[in-house]
Amino acid sequence: MSKKKKRLKKTQVEQILDKNGVKYESAVFPTHQDGDVRTLTVDHGSLEEHTIYKTLVLSGNKTGPLVGVVPIDTRLNEKMLAKVSGNKKVEMVPLKKLLATTGYVHGANTPVGIYEKYHYPIFIDNDAKVSRQIYVSAGQIGRSVKVDAEDLAKLVHAEFADLQQH
Repeated sequence: MSKKKKRLKKTQVEQILDKNGVKYESAVFPTHQDGDVRTLTVDHGSLEEHTIYKTLVLSGNKTGPLVGVVPIDTRLNEKMLAKVSGNKKVEMVPLKKLLATTGYVHGANTPVGIYEKYHYPIFIDNDAKVSRQIYVSAGQIGRSVKVDAEDLAKLVHAEFADLQQH
């Protein structure tokens, strides 16, 4: 029996990170079906949930599509995102328009892939700077990459801001 571990094919996001010399660690999280949407299930025993970030896609009245990246254990403050992005109001992009807007299905949106393809404005919650190493989606459901928050921000030209609802 072979002792080789089955290697996962690199995602487009991992290829973009490689191309730009950004260090990362790949991670695979188990997922479960939640209605017609796959949801991330995380083993909290080994991982601090506040270091896993969700990529939310919204639309602003001035900017059009934009991205908010916040810890999965928090809620995005849309008023704060509107303010820092120069919009009067921002709203979540409807689920049925998500794939057409970003190229990713719900649960696989990633600031790396979205920026590479669309150059939408991206805003990352300030807590990422405190955590330093954060997990973001690798562009596939259940696949993530652990990256340095500052390296990520530089790559996707993101701005750090207070984005959490308190």
